[in-house]
Amino acid sequence: MRIESLKLLNFRNYEHLDIKFHPKLNLIYGKNGSGKTNLVEAIYVLFLTRSFRMAQEKTLISDGKDASRIEGNVYRKSLINYRVYLSKEGKKVRINQQNITKISDYISNMAIVLFHPDDLRFIKDAPSTRRKTLNISISLIYFQYLQYLNNYQNVLKQRNAYLKQMIVNANQSGEYLNILTEKLIEYGYYIYQKRDEFIRLLNPYLTTYYEKITGSAGLQLEYISSYHNVNKQVLTKLYQKGLEKDLKFGKTHIGIHMDDLRFLLDGKDLKDYGSEGQQKNAVIAYKFSELEIFKVSTGNYPILILDDLFSELDQGKIKNILELLKPEVQTFITTTELDHLCFLDQFNYKKFCIELGNIVEESEHETR
Repeated sequence: MRIESLKLLNFRNYEHLDIKFHPKLNLIYGKNGSGKTNLVEAIYVLFLTRSFRMAQEKTLISDGKDASRIEGNVYRKSLINYRVYLSKEGKKVRINQQNITKISDYISNMAIVLFHPDDLRFIKDAPSTRRKTLNISISLIYFQYLQYLNNYQNVLKQRNAYLKQMIVNANQSGEYLNILTEKLIEYGYYIYQKRDEFIRLLNPYLTTYYEKITGSAGLQLEYISSYHNVNKQVLTKLYQKGLEKDLKFGKTHIGIHMDDLRFLLDGKDLKDYGSEGQQKNAVIAYKFSELEIFKVSTGNYPILILDDLFSELDQGKIKNILELLKPEVQTFITTTELDHLCFLDQFNYKKFCIELGNIVEESEHETR
C-alpha cells in the first residue's frame, strides 16, 4: 500500500495543497510550527478519518473556514481515490466518488502505522490508553474485531445502566441481567482471543526490534486480562461472584474493558523502572513490530509515519532505526533538521521543505 498524491483544502495551516509523494521514503523537514506534523496528520485522517492528536474534528478546519477536504490517491492493487470531508456538522467519506455511510467500512480498506512523541503515553498513561492503542492496531487487521468491540461497548453500557436500575428497584428481573452478561462474555471472549493472538505474534518481533535498536534483549509485552486461561463457563461464574460488587457501584468490574498491557524488560515493568529513552525505544520497537504483523496477517505492509522520531536520540540509535526501514514500506519521516540523517544514501527518497504551510518539493535521491 502507498499513497501517491494528496490534496488538501482548508486543513490546519494548509489553505490549498496538491502534492505527490515518493513511493518509498519521504523526508519532511522544517522548523517547529511550520506544518510538518499537520501534513502527516492529514494523511492519517485520510486513512482513519480522525486525528492522532487529542483534537476535535472542527479544530482540523482552517481558522475562519466552514469545512475542510482531504483527498488522496492510494494504491492497493489498483489506484483508488479516497476523500474525507469535514465540517462543523460532522464528516463524510467517499471512495472513488461513492459515498460511504459507515465509517468502519471506509477504514477497513486502510492500513497505517504511526509513531508520534505522544505515543509514550502508551506506556506512561492509564490502561485505557493502552487498550485504545491495541484496539486500533488490531481493528486495522481484523475488520470483524471493530464490530465486536462496538457490540461489547454497547452491551456494557446496557448492563451498567441496568445495574443502576437494580440498585434503585430491587424487584428488577435478574434474567435480563443474565442475558446481558452472556452477550458480554460472547463479544468479550472474541476480543480477548484476538488481543491474545496479536500479542503472541508480536512478541518475537518486539524482542528482535528492541535489540536491533538498543543492543539489549529481553523486551516483552505482557497481556493482563480476567479472561486469561478461562472458558466461558468459568467466566459466567466470575460474573456471578462479582455481582455484589457490581450492584454496589453500579458498574461492571470484570471484562476486557479492564484489560491492561505491560512492557517488561528483563521482567521489570518499563512504566515503573524504565528510563524515558528505554520507553521510547520500546514504543518504536512496537511500531516496527506492527508492520510485520500487518504483513503476516494481510500479505501487505501498511504505510509508516515517523513524526519527530529522532528528537533526543543519539546518532547510534538513529542509525540503528534507519537501518530497520524497508523499501517495501512507504515511509514518511518528519524532522527539524537533516544533519542527523546522513545515513540515507542507501535509500531512494524525496525531500520536502516546509515553511509556514508552504512546501518546496526538492529533487529526488535515487541509489545507483
